[in-house]
Amino acid sequence: MKTRVLVVDDDSDHREMLRAMLELKGFSVLEAGDAAQALLAAAKSRPDLILSDVAMPRMSGLALCSKLKKDPRTRGVPVILMSGERRDEREQAEGIELGADDYLIKPFTPRLLLAKLSSVQRRFAAPAELGEVLDAEGLSLDVETRRANLRGREVALTRKEFDLLLTLMRKRGRVVSVPSLLEAVWGYDPADYSDPHTVETHVSSLRRKLGARFAKRVETIPTRGYRFNKA
Repeated sequence: MKTRVLVVDDDSDHREMLRAMLELKGFSVLEAGDAAQALLAAAKSRPDLILSDVAMPRMSGLALCSKLKKDPRTRGVPVILMSGERRDEREQAEGIELGADDYLIKPFTPRLLLAKLSSVQRRFAAPAELGEVLDAEGLSLDVETRRANLRGREVALTRKEFDLLLTLMRKRGRVVSVPSLLEAVWGYDPADYSDPHTVETHVSSLRRKLGARFAKRVETIPTRGYRFNKA
């Protein structure tokens, strides 16, 4: 079966461009002209992926993402946000915190769009190593339930934040390079995509959620990568 992508954008010309681009590569495309239409379409049609613009009237793509991730019917559908107006880190961080699974800055090339879609598909289809629980002095990750617990308190992590922390904890005490993280967590081929900002943004969000004490455990190693330190 073809992968179904719901494209959400108030710009009909941009929707049509994306439809043509995706259908050429074998995707099945649904369209919504605003967030309200998208919510109905997502709940009814259950797309495999949602590609949404951020800047839309009445309800933004950020608000749409938040509603999708809170709805039991759609919380498991990966969402990629597209932005062309604001390019600062705050917007991207907000999108990540609301559960967005990836981010695209307009204008983007067909190659980058397809790489992002493919990487999200691979991550959501990848089988979890069920039964594995990692623990680090009060911080535990349950792979089967995908829950993070910090000293008895559940920490709400996005899928990427969980996978990022899981990768670093599995290699505790060792430096993991940015290309390795992009490949393991995002599914990117380092030869095609190696932007360190993607990792930096998620590490920053992860540190905020872990709090000051555990944030220090996620160490930046300049020019090399990141390391989850042993106590």
